[in-house]
Amino acid sequence: MKSDLPQRIHFVGIGGAGMAPLAEIMLARGASISGTDRESNGKTAHLAALGATVHAGHSAEFLPENTELVVYSSAVTAENPERKRAAERGIPQIRRGEFLARLAALYRRPVAISGSHGKTTVTAMLSHILAHTGREPGFLIGAAVNGGDSASAGAGDDLFIMEVDESDGTHTFVHPYLGIVPNIEDDHSWSVGGEEQLFANFRKFAFQSEHLLYYPGEHPDALFAEHPAATRLDFPGPGAFGGRWLGFQARNAKLAAAAAALLGVDSREAEEALASFAGVARRMSVHYNSDTLTVIEDYAHHPTELASSIEALRLAYPEHHLRIVFQPHRYARLHKYLPQLAAELAKADSAIVTPVFAAWCETGPSGEADLAAAAGERVRYLDGNWEKIACTALDYQGERPLLLAVIGAGDIEQIFQHLPGSQADGR
Repeated sequence: MKSDLPQRIHFVGIGGAGMAPLAEIMLARGASISGTDRESNGKTAHLAALGATVHAGHSAEFLPENTELVVYSSAVTAENPERKRAAERGIPQIRRGEFLARLAALYRRPVAISGSHGKTTVTAMLSHILAHTGREPGFLIGAAVNGGDSASAGAGDDLFIMEVDESDGTHTFVHPYLGIVPNIEDDHSWSVGGEEQLFANFRKFAFQSEHLLYYPGEHPDALFAEHPAATRLDFPGPGAFGGRWLGFQARNAKLAAAAAALLGVDSREAEEALASFAGVARRMSVHYNSDTLTVIEDYAHHPTELASSIEALRLAYPEHHLRIVFQPHRYARLHKYLPQLAAELAKADSAIVTPVFAAWCETGPSGEADLAAAAGERVRYLDGNWEKIACTALDYQGERPLLLAVIGAGDIEQIFQHLPGSQADGR
C-alpha cells in the first residue's frame, strides 16, 4: 500500500498499547520499522514476527543509520539515548499522537474518539460494527480485543477509526470527519497545563471535527453548544441492548451504534454486529468463575470509573462478598482524587490498596496508606510482591461467595499469574 509517510521509522516505546498497533499499521503499509522498549513483551514479539527490528532496553546504537523519523511515546523524555542520537543527526522526532494525526490524514473519513473514559471500548465497538458490516475500516485500538480480533488495521483509504489522547493534548492535531466525545472530566489536567487548557483542547478537537457526536454533561454542553454539526446523544435507558452491558459499557455501545449510523450503517445491522462483540481486554473481564469464587478485572483508575465498576459489579453479583484489589495510577491522580477514591473503595465489603503504578515516568510522595485509612477499617494498604498480595486477597472465610475484583490500569495484571484461572486464560 502506497504511503505519503516516511518509510524508515524508529519507535521509542514500541511495546506500548498505543505504539505497537501504530507500528503494525506502518509495517502493513510497507514501511521499514525498528523500535525499542524497556523490556520485551507479547507486542514486541508480535512486531518482530511481522518483520520489525525490536530491541529490549534503550541505546543510541539501536537507532538505525537510515532512520527518517523517530516516533516516541509521551512517557519518553528527550534524555532517551535514541532521541539524543536522533537530535545529533538532525532526524525529525514527533510524539505518537502527532504521527497518528499524519496517518489519519491519509484517509477520506477519519473518525477520532477522545474523552476521559471509554475511548478504547467505543473505538473497538465501532471498528467491530464497521468490519462486520463490510466497510473494511482501518482502525487503531489502544488495547487488546477479546476473541482474537486485531487491535489495528491499515485497510483502505476511506474510514480510519482511532482513539486520540487527551492526556498529552495530541488529540488537537487531528482533523476528523467525525469526532466522538463520550465524556469530559478534569483528569490529566496536570499534564497539559491545568483544567482550563484541558477543556480548551477538547473544544479545539471538537471544532476541528467536521461532525461531532457527544453525550451531555457540564463540560461538553458548555464547550460544544456552538458546533455547527453536533449530535447530542441521550444516555441509554435501563435494559438497553437487552441488558447485555451495564453502566459505562451500555453508554459506549449506544455511542458506537450512533456513530455507525452517521457513517451509513443501518441501526439494526449495527446492533446485530454488536451482539458478537467480545469486549476489550481488562474491561470487566472474567478470569475465573466457580460457585465460591469469581475473579474479574477492570481497567478503572479514576473515581468516576471506579464508581461505575462497583455499581456494575453489585448489580451483576448481588449475593457475593465484593473484595477489591485496587492499584492507584499515577501519584498526581492519587493525590488529586484521594477523598473520592476513598469514598468509592468504602463501598466494597473489603478492599486492598497496592503500591502506586507511576507509569515509569513519575515520582512522588506516597499516599497509598492514606487512601486506605481514609476508606475505612475494611480497607488496608498492602506492600509487597504480587504473589503476597494475591495470597492475602484469597484469604477469605465468609459464608457468601467471594467476588474478587482486580481494578487498575497499571501492572496490576501481573497478579493473575498467582490467582485461579491463570493457565486457562494464557497468563
